[in-house]
Formats: sequence, C-alpha cells, structure tokens
Amino acid sequence: MSKMGLLSGRCAESDGTTRWCRVTSVLFWYEGEELGYTTLEDISARKYLEARVQQHRQDLQTFNEELQVTNEELQVANEELLNTNTALGKLNMELDSFVYAASHDLRSPLSNLQGLVQALWRQLPPDSAQRRFSQPILEMMQDSLARLGQALDRLADFSTTYTPQGLARERVVLSNVLEEVRQEVGPLLAATQGQLVVDLAGNPGLWFAAKHVHSVLFNLISNALKYRHPDRSPRVQVRSHREAGRLVVRVQDNGLGLSMAQQGQLFHLFKRLHNHPEGTGVGLYLVKKILDNAGGSVQVESVLGQGSTFTVVFPT
Repeated sequence: MSKMGLLSGRCAESDGTTRWCRVTSVLFWYEGEELGYTTLEDISARKYLEARVQQHRQDLQTFNEELQVTNEELQVANEELLNTNTALGKLNMELDSFVYAASHDLRSPLSNLQGLVQALWRQLPPDSAQRRFSQPILEMMQDSLARLGQALDRLADFSTTYTPQGLARERVVLSNVLEEVRQEVGPLLAATQGQLVVDLAGNPGLWFAAKHVHSVLFNLISNALKYRHPDRSPRVQVRSHREAGRLVVRVQDNGLGLSMAQQGQLFHLFKRLHNHPEGTGVGLYLVKKILDNAGGSVQVESVLGQGSTFTVVFPT
C-alpha cells in the first residue's frame, strides 16, 4: 500500500530568483516498515509553454471576435455597394433611355430648323446688303446645325447598343474597315498634311457588328486628327495583334495629349476636354459603350503635349 502527494509552486533560489517546481512525495510500506521519498522537479519550461499556449488561445479568441466584427462590417459594406451598383445601373438605364429617345425626338426639330435657315436664304435678295450682312450669321447657324446633326447621328449609333436586338454579328475584316475610315477622313488628312499608318499583324478578322467596328475606329482616328497639336502635322498609327484569343487594336497619335485629370473624364457623355468646335462629346462615350456592352474594353495612355494611345480589345 502506498500514498502519493503532489505540490506545484514557486521555489526560491539562493540568488533570490524563483522558478516553478513540482514536489512529489511518496509514502509506502515495505515488510511492515513505513518508507518514503520526495522528488523536486523543475517545471519552469513546461509552465512557460502552458502560459504561451494560454496566451495563444486568448489571442485566437480575440482574433476570432475581431474577425467576426470585420465580417459583419464587410457584409454591411457589400450590401451598401450592391445598393449603390443597383442605383448606378438604374441611372445608366435611364441615361441610355434618354439618349435613345433624344436621338429620335430631336431629329424632327433639327430638320425644321435646317429648313427655316434654307427658307431664309431664299428670301434674301441676291447681291443685297441684307444678304451680305446675314450671310456670316446664316453660315454659322448652318455649321452649328450640321454639328448637331452629327451628334444626333452618333446618338443614333449609340441607340443600337441600347436596344435589346442590337446589331447582328458578322465576319469583319479589319483592313477593309480601316480603308473605309481612311476614305472618310481623307479630306481631313489632306487639309492637315496628316499621316495614317496601318500596321496589322496579318489580315485580322473578328465576329462583331460591322457598324460598331466602324464607329469605334472612325471615332478614335477622327479624334486623333481633330485634336492635333498645332506645332506638328498629325500622325496616327493603327496596329493590331492577338492576345489570349482576343483582337487588340492600338490607335496612337502625336496630338494634344491629356492630363491625368482629363483621362478620368474622357469617356463621359457630352464631355469635351478641348475647346475645339468640331467636338460633340459623344464619340468616345459611344466607343466605350459599344465595347463594354460586347464584353470588350478600351483604355487610354496619354502624355499632355505629346499624344495619346488608345488600346481597344475586341472580344472573341
């Protein structure tokens, strides 16, 4: 028969320091005689590890509580973001609806104004003082109405990206579209002594709405010529390559360029960043809308005073 006792506590050293110790006492009987022994064990290392484990448990509990709070805050933020995105989506739909309606509803008043200006021209006697006085004003009115007509044409192009049926996709050869655009901007190239350099990798094609491909390239190239630098002739370079199965087209110019602040506003509807009379603030918005709706993208890199590079990615 035996008995054992355990006791843990701090033990004092001769130098005044303390450490954790465990005292074990065992009492037993042997051949009718009561015997016993006592051991002293240094358990400081184990106590240190136990304290570390306990601290880690407390830290983990605190971390889990903080993580739960963070997750709750993140859930609230996600709900707010979802609500914001829903509101923005609604605003975009309303804006699209407005543009769609405006491109049609404003056409009739524009035609009436153009007809009235023509009628006024006919009412003025030839070689009269009235005609000489009125001619500059009427010409400015005609130019303004023509620019308004161009803006409505752009809006009409945009409306095809808004309507559910859109435009049918077809096989489009990029070089053919660029040749059409070259002919359209030919007078502007000649007037500005500009260059349009096309460097295509092979003769790339894509499945896309042909009218939309034309709109994207025409807007980018014509803008490069419109917003040319006054100190040099415009040079526009169009290059293409395949990347991850997608057709990438870059349109680079040596024009006015854009500041970082301007680049952030570039694709907004009716946003004009330069005081050029030719601009309507619709073209680049149309470019982005076409590509976004089709799953593509457009990005710009620009240096103020040096020029801009637009990178267009057409989806597969």
